[in-house]
Amino acid sequence: MTDRSFRILVIALLVLNTFLIAGLAGGGLTWIRNSRAPVGAMPLGGEQLPSGERKALRAALNEARKEERQTILDAQQAKVDAASILGQPTLDTAALSAALARARNADIGLRAKLEQRAVDFAATLSYDERRALAESMIRRSVPRAAVTK
Repeated sequence: MTDRSFRILVIALLVLNTFLIAGLAGGGLTWIRNSRAPVGAMPLGGEQLPSGERKALRAALNEARKEERQTILDAQQAKVDAASILGQPTLDTAALSAALARARNADIGLRAKLEQRAVDFAATLSYDERRALAESMIRRSVPRAAVTK
C-alpha cells in the first residue's frame, strides 16, 4: 500500500467514524428523551405513583377520552368555526361568541369528566399513595420563582 492510498483510507475511515458516532449519539439522545414521561402529562401528579397504578390511571383516562371522542370533535369543530368567522370580511360577533361558547362548554365538560375519572381512580389508592399525590399536587401548585438575569 502506497503512502497516498494509506492517507486516503485513513481520511475515509475518520469521516465514516465521525458520522457513525454522530448517528449513535443522536439516536441515544432521542431514545433518552422519548423514554422520559413528559412533564405535566399525568393529572394529580400521577408520575409519583408506582408503575402499575400509573399505567392503570393512564388507561382509565385514555378510556374516558375515547368515550368522549365526540365531545373532543365538537370542541375542535367549534374552534374551526370561530376561526372561519374571524376570517370573514365582516365580523359576525354573535356567531363568533356562539362558536367560542360551544368550544368552551365542550372543553369544560371534557375536563370535568376526565377529572371525575381521576377522582374515582384516586379513591382506589392507599393512604400512602394518596399522600404522595397530595404532595405532588402541592409542589405543582406553588408558582416557580421568577428567573432573574
